[in-house]
Amino acid sequence: MKFKLTLIIFLVFSLNNIAYSKDDNCNELKKLSLSYIKCKGKNFVDETKEYQKKEWSKEKEKIDKLKKKVLK
Repeated sequence: MKFKLTLIIFLVFSLNNIAYSKDDNCNELKKLSLSYIKCKGKNFVDETKEYQKKEWSKEKEKIDKLKKKVLK
């Protein structure tokens, strides 16, 4: 029971630190450091969000047009 609680607490804090990383340039950090991993994680999330916005914007416009037609 104590082990599970300790593991959960550890995971919550480790994931929380990755979300608050403020380094934009990961090249200045050492490859095996925790800061580098945090930076790469944040960049991955940001790049994924931008890709989704770019790729799904056309589909969202189609859905909005269809909604307007249905409401008329």
